[in-house]
Amino acid sequence: MDKTRETEVIIVGAGNAALTAALAAREQGAKVLVLERAPYDERGGNSRYTAGAIRFAHNGLEDLLKVMPDLNEDEKKNTDFGTYTRDEYFDDMFRMTRYRCDPDLAEMLIDNSLDTLIWMGSKGVKFQPSYGRQAFKVDGRFKFWGGLCLETWGGGPGLVDALLTAIEDAGIDILYGARALELITKNGEVNGVVARQGNDIFDIKAKAVVLASGGFEANTEWRTRYLGPGWDLAPVRGTRFNTGDGIKMALDIGAMSTGNWSGCHAVGWDRNAPPFGDLAVGDGFQKHSYPLGIMVNATGKRFVDEGADFRNYTYAKYGHEILRQPGQFAWQVFDSKVTDLLRDEYRIRQVTKVTADSIEELAGKLEDVDADAFVKEVAAFNAAVRTDVPFDPSVKDGRGTTGLEVPKSHWANPLDTPPYEAYAITCGITFTFGGLKITTEGHVIDDDGMPIAGLYAAGELVGGLFYFNYPGGTGLMSGAVFGRAAGASAGRAATG
Repeated sequence: MDKTRETEVIIVGAGNAALTAALAAREQGAKVLVLERAPYDERGGNSRYTAGAIRFAHNGLEDLLKVMPDLNEDEKKNTDFGTYTRDEYFDDMFRMTRYRCDPDLAEMLIDNSLDTLIWMGSKGVKFQPSYGRQAFKVDGRFKFWGGLCLETWGGGPGLVDALLTAIEDAGIDILYGARALELITKNGEVNGVVARQGNDIFDIKAKAVVLASGGFEANTEWRTRYLGPGWDLAPVRGTRFNTGDGIKMALDIGAMSTGNWSGCHAVGWDRNAPPFGDLAVGDGFQKHSYPLGIMVNATGKRFVDEGADFRNYTYAKYGHEILRQPGQFAWQVFDSKVTDLLRDEYRIRQVTKVTADSIEELAGKLEDVDADAFVKEVAAFNAAVRTDVPFDPSVKDGRGTTGLEVPKSHWANPLDTPPYEAYAITCGITFTFGGLKITTEGHVIDDDGMPIAGLYAAGELVGGLFYFNYPGGTGLMSGAVFGRAAGASAGRAATG
């Protein structure tokens, strides 16, 4: 029996990049089929595990109202959203990536960021101010920091649900539990995929294929091979299905690899979190308020400048630093002056936390930490804080330390006001930076520098955007921009 099926555009994956690609291809009049490797209950890729923060260029409230038309008068009056210009976005992208970021991809991402959000809004995706994680109240008004002020309504799950509703409304079919195994080619053109669903293996013919199935962070062997020793020990923040399938399929037919293959987005993550993401907890295992306190390792010593920059610009690289510590863990320590400023993820039930009324008592509760060394480290830190500079968490306040081997540049407060709280963390890997080379329109490039006919890509399996580090909220934005571009390109190719 011939098990071959047919469509016009195949989308491999079902996260933010994949679903935006599917919608964009459908807009071109193409018949679209989405292959989701995960079962229905785990659908949505890494996107489902995010908080939904999304970074885009804007010139203030007028632009924001195009994305959030439902913003009420109180929110407008009591919020200073600021601006985040095109130039600032460029500066952040290049500064964070040590000037290695592909300039053409960066320009495509930034110049299409606002328009893409407006387009997503037309598909039913809603956005809201990210008050809980990106703002502090200053003189009675919320003030946003670090170039990031919006998140999707309902976080990652809300984003995926909204896109899936749009997919259904557009008449696009999704096959769940369907894993793409290899690309079908003829005369140098991609014209379908071999897929497996349960025990059935079958061909799906198409005029174009968009790969949007994530990086290789859930592949232990690839993590160790490309990222290096120790990365086999890092828990995965998101889906267990991102094992590099899309990348491998493309490389097998001669696609060009590019980008930071030894790099990844990795953060501070609860030390006792499970090996893969838990949809009931989402991104709540992350612990991102470290600029307000200190981080110490097993030797009781600080090992990074917790206040080097806003959290948005350090969190994606500090996971690496934690993995390098003895035992691959650290403790974040705060006193009561700042505990009311901690982000909402510090209040979940599944948290590895200790409290104490003195530093000495706390030292005895920090599992696997040299207690005496920790007490001395806190004393030295407290003595080094520049208390003559006012503390302001909404700006780089310059309230740092003097004379320490590992300085703290901003937001330094002596740990001197009980009760004290400490949280145990390890490194959680989000996504990998190496992947496929594409054009700005999402066309996959081969090893000779030529577009592969019929093959497009978007999302975390695209290489060349991120190196070493990452401006927070750019992952969802790049997935949507390049998903839309790749889908539209595939749709045009399929419908002639």
